[in-house]
Amino acid sequence: MIQDIFPAVFYNHFECFKASEKDVAVYFEEGKLLCLYDEKNQKIQLPFISDFLNSKSTYLFSIDNQKYFLISGLYSVAEGLAEFSFYTPRQLRDMPLSSKVDLFAVFSAYHLWKWYDDNKFCGHCGKTLKHDTVERALFCPGCKSKIYPRINPAVIIGILNGDKILITKYRTGYAHSALVAGFTEFGETLEQTVEREVMEEVGLKVKNIRYYKSQPWALAQDLLAGFFCEVDGDETIRMDAGELKYAEWVSREDVELQPNDYSLTNEMMKLFKTGGI
Repeated sequence: MIQDIFPAVFYNHFECFKASEKDVAVYFEEGKLLCLYDEKNQKIQLPFISDFLNSKSTYLFSIDNQKYFLISGLYSVAEGLAEFSFYTPRQLRDMPLSSKVDLFAVFSAYHLWKWYDDNKFCGHCGKTLKHDTVERALFCPGCKSKIYPRINPAVIIGILNGDKILITKYRTGYAHSALVAGFTEFGETLEQTVEREVMEEVGLKVKNIRYYKSQPWALAQDLLAGFFCEVDGDETIRMDAGELKYAEWVSREDVELQPNDYSLTNEMMKLFKTGGI
């Protein structure tokens, strides 16, 4: 999965670091990242702090000994960035990459950029929010409210029916094979989310709900929890056509995996396809 970057190590502990010239600079415009895709070596190249002039920077995280900073208040850039372009994280996800480290850094940076970008003003009193210097938080100098990075809990569900699994495809967005999935609502346990989402999307009751594994998924600021379960009773699929364009029981040998191994969804489908569950 995308977070499996061993032997590299991801450090998300907040520190009030000052940026140096050789620290990585992360710059987004309208959700697109400024970077260079090295097609020959299949790598994403990010600029350095030295490439940006008269700009503010906020420490995000480190991978091994490399620090990453978010650039804001951009005024001018060095000539060396002339060959760089803007890409969405989804575009970068679909490119051949020799290492997960690059993409995981992009996704993680996007998560924090999106949070900062969405939270410029206090939702309680309207004053401009400021960066906390003690923890990863924004605070209001007026009413003293604090806002922390948003993390949305969601579930991925492998529904089993004997030697078949229920495979879906979304109506819009991601075009490859998927599993039933959805966000947890207020007042729900994760297991209740599984039951509700399965009923809403494919009209089935399920039993023997069991947790498999979790994954951060920054494109939607998610924390995904994977579950397997079995169909309970009637196996007739009643697909929500507004959400899905395909939902069928598929045998192990016919499961089509996604084109890369970044997602929890793909790992769960692969586990079933290879007889691991």
